[in-house]
Amino acid sequence: MHEIAHHSSMQGGYVTSGGPELRAGGAHTGHDINILRRKFWVVLLLTIPVVIYSEGVQQLLGFSPPAFPGSEYLPFLLGTFIFFYGGVFFIRGAAGELRAHLPGMMTLVSLAIFVAFFYSLAVTLGLEGQVLYWELSTLITVMLLGHWMEMRAIGHARDALQELAKLMPDEAERITGFGLETVPVSRLMKDDVVLVRPGARVPADGTVRRGESSVDESMLTGESRPVFKSPGSAVVAGTVNGEGALRILVTKVGKETALAGIMALVSQAQESRSMAQNLADRAAYWLTLTAIVAGGITFAYWYTSPMPHYFALDRTVSVLVIACPHALGLAIPLVIAISTMIAARNGLLVRDRMALETARGLDVVIFDKTGTLTEGRHGVVASYPVSDTHEARALALAASVEENSEHPLARTIVKLAHDRHYNLYDVSDFKALPGIGAEGRIHGQLVQVGGHKLLDWLDLDIPREIKHHVEQAQADGQTIVYVVIDNKIMTAVALADLVRPESYAAVDALVAMGIRVVMITGDNEDVARSVAADLGIREYYSGVLPGDKARKVAEIRRRGGRVAMVGDGVNDAPALASADVGIAIGAGTDVAIEAGGIILVKSDPRDVVRVIRLSRAAYKKMIENLIWATGYNIVAIPLAAGVLYKYGIVLPPAVGALFMSVSTIIVAANAQLLRRLNLRDWR
Repeated sequence: MHEIAHHSSMQGGYVTSGGPELRAGGAHTGHDINILRRKFWVVLLLTIPVVIYSEGVQQLLGFSPPAFPGSEYLPFLLGTFIFFYGGVFFIRGAAGELRAHLPGMMTLVSLAIFVAFFYSLAVTLGLEGQVLYWELSTLITVMLLGHWMEMRAIGHARDALQELAKLMPDEAERITGFGLETVPVSRLMKDDVVLVRPGARVPADGTVRRGESSVDESMLTGESRPVFKSPGSAVVAGTVNGEGALRILVTKVGKETALAGIMALVSQAQESRSMAQNLADRAAYWLTLTAIVAGGITFAYWYTSPMPHYFALDRTVSVLVIACPHALGLAIPLVIAISTMIAARNGLLVRDRMALETARGLDVVIFDKTGTLTEGRHGVVASYPVSDTHEARALALAASVEENSEHPLARTIVKLAHDRHYNLYDVSDFKALPGIGAEGRIHGQLVQVGGHKLLDWLDLDIPREIKHHVEQAQADGQTIVYVVIDNKIMTAVALADLVRPESYAAVDALVAMGIRVVMITGDNEDVARSVAADLGIREYYSGVLPGDKARKVAEIRRRGGRVAMVGDGVNDAPALASADVGIAIGAGTDVAIEAGGIILVKSDPRDVVRVIRLSRAAYKKMIENLIWATGYNIVAIPLAAGVLYKYGIVLPPAVGALFMSVSTIIVAANAQLLRRLNLRDWR
């Protein structure tokens, strides 16, 4: 799985502002960063004597360092070494940019140091002018510092992806016919049984065969509360076992595990394109061409002026250096890397970056009802006992009979009894009544449970005292089950598809954000109206067949605005694909779902709100970075060209490099502020 975390590497030890490496988030290995760090420190140490023994600096500061034989050649010798040792990083980068026909930051830097070095070399060999060794050396030093800082920032943004790879234990305890054996996780196979001790990490996806425990699944869902596991429960590789020992039947290994799927999705999302990135690439390209033209005009102007020729080169180098779109190249990829990892840590898996970016401007969110806004299973919502009937006893009697039935509604009543800790009774003469219900005897009493067909079969009428409640429940689309004891109706139980508690908050939050909420369902009008009214949804569509959902989504889109469709990712796949943003909810560990640009691990509608909040925050950071990076260059290029020279304001190449690197650091720091976004506080 570790190869997923290191899916790409630097080409030739460099990155380009418009190249695929940086666009993907700049996947740099620790080795690359160490090389650049070493180059920076070596160049910095050698730059100090170059500066001290440069004649221009001595005149500027009014001091004379100790002289020794050959000290006058020290700037030339050390400057030449710095050019070839430190400058090769930028030269290789420029070659890559030119091969890709995308001249950018590296091209500008290489051009600047080429001009500075060979002009200084010509002066050393006899050409009239002033050497620029100290400017060359400080330029390379500062540029190396800026690139080192950039690579570290991008590397930190991807650290969480590598941390996911570290969640996998190296070894597992496999249970065989001869006892326990410790094996590498890579040797585990499907249908193996492994022992996971308290505090250990689960080595593979599987199902609990024996044991009970609480498992920390925060790495998957972002939820800190441990999840109770018992026989039959699914567990995920990389999660942490709690207090009990578990025996787990392995169902998925290696790249099939949920953790590997999450890592692949995160990596894929970081590499996918976005509208803001396309804008940044175009800006960087045109800024490079503008800088080269501006540099040529600057050189021509000052070369034909009364100023010394070296001054023309000095101004030209300043323009080329300060115009480098270094910050622009970092502005978008770093935000992409950070926002994608924030999403993954909160159980929001981004398959397509464009989907996340589009979510910021949504006008309509369409929810499928069953399994999305509701739990997709029936639950008891109310019971209506007749006269002095003891409700708890009547429900316990009904559950005792239904415990012998396999009907889904029967299981609902049994679950209610277990949840309320009712004591169930022994049942004799149990009999299933096909299409009607079920019956059995308890302590000599005949207990029958069923719907309206049971009443018709027994020729019973609904008691007047509960008839109004029953009719209202039926109008709301609820299913009514009657408990009959010795041919007398004792209570009516109303069942319905339970609305998720989180759905109320999700709908309220979306409405507060100015987003229109629509519900779509295949259920009848009564059920749809009841759920919509309960959640405060004004617009809903009932009786929509699965094949018609996509057409309904397209119809809503034609009315204008951006539309998101939220569904389970399987039955709703066509509808998800037809929306501007498809959001598959409740994927759980099945991250292989193809439908939807965004996959929500949990069945929590509030995660839709979190997606929109993250999208808006990330886009805001992108725009802030783009404004800073491009605005800085627009102001700095004329200044570097010398438009304020007559006012005594001159920008040396080294100072230009320093300002450029500062802008890069500011952009990186601004992107890091995105980490402060707390999506768990979804309000």
